[in-house]
Amino acid sequence: MYKVDPAQLERTAWQEIVAESDATLQSARIVGEHLVLTYLRNAANEVVIHDLDGKYVRAVDLPPLGSSGGIAGDPDDDTGYLAYTSFTEPQVIYEISIGTGKTVEWARITLPVDTAQLAAEQVFFPSKDGTRISMFILHGKGVVRDGRNPTVLNGYGGFSISMTPGFAGSRAAWLERGGVYAIPNLRGGGEYGEDWHRAGMLQRKQNTFDDFIAAAEYLIAERWTSPEHLAITGGSNGGLLVGAALTQRPELWKAVVCSVPLLDMLRYHLFGSGKTWVPEYGSPEDRELFEALYAYSPYRVAVDAGPRAYPAVVFDAADHDDRVDPMHARKLAAALQAAQTGTAPILLRIERNAGHGGADLVKAQVERLADQLGFLDEILRDQ
Repeated sequence: MYKVDPAQLERTAWQEIVAESDATLQSARIVGEHLVLTYLRNAANEVVIHDLDGKYVRAVDLPPLGSSGGIAGDPDDDTGYLAYTSFTEPQVIYEISIGTGKTVEWARITLPVDTAQLAAEQVFFPSKDGTRISMFILHGKGVVRDGRNPTVLNGYGGFSISMTPGFAGSRAAWLERGGVYAIPNLRGGGEYGEDWHRAGMLQRKQNTFDDFIAAAEYLIAERWTSPEHLAITGGSNGGLLVGAALTQRPELWKAVVCSVPLLDMLRYHLFGSGKTWVPEYGSPEDRELFEALYAYSPYRVAVDAGPRAYPAVVFDAADHDDRVDPMHARKLAAALQAAQTGTAPILLRIERNAGHGGADLVKAQVERLADQLGFLDEILRDQ
């Protein structure tokens, strides 16, 4: 971070006041005549205060493995407010004295959930090429690692979007019923900066899928679950992720929920908003990138593989999705139904009068989540 005199804008006159660190700087503000810097370190937030000359003052004392947008306040007012959330706690707002560091709880969202019985931890494991990957694992306290826990592995891994801690009622409901929920920080995301993003895009997109499969193998090796109790879920670019994992390693999963997905990567640029994603995936009209897309395109892999056994799958699409055309879900659902040699169902769910984010009615959103969680609960539990 630099201090610049408006009268001397030439680069040689800039004065560095805060050096680059090994964490990703997400925001910088002036509150209470101090610099308030928000960093992302190992996919969780840290908030640090410096004086205006860049001298370190203190780190804000926050619970671990949480997310915060930093401190909001006026440049000349000592009092600031910080919103914090985690996988096990709904949003809390703290009132903070910038000068003294005194922090008190100012407001809290309360829900009918016993959050004291929920736990979150972070683990690290190697991917296929040895790259170190981080993952959050959420569970109820007292869970037994016996390889039989119904487990959902959810991922995204694209467009420099970071999978960071945050509370979700649907996840809490899953944990309360004894389930496990895992969220890996895959290459293609933004958790570790732009190099991390670039390591999972264009010709390197397979790295994202390898990281996700390695996350599953870690959960199985550590006896959190087993292939008979493991499901994968993801939407949009995350739908591409689980579509690739499904078609590359069908034996590794018991159930799959693939939402508003990209699946035919040789034609994706011809439909919906596809052309806008060429910088991320590459164009099939470019020979070199065609070869990369051809290698992992879930629809192509499934068609070329021919008849084989697949796990239970729900393709969840929307009839008015103008971003990712529902043709993707329809095509792979039809291909898998024709190729299925096992007994597991291959289902296609089309939300009516809905776009890429689903229906805008709360009732419809609740019904959609209930369908997904009910499907997973039925398939993953010991009968």
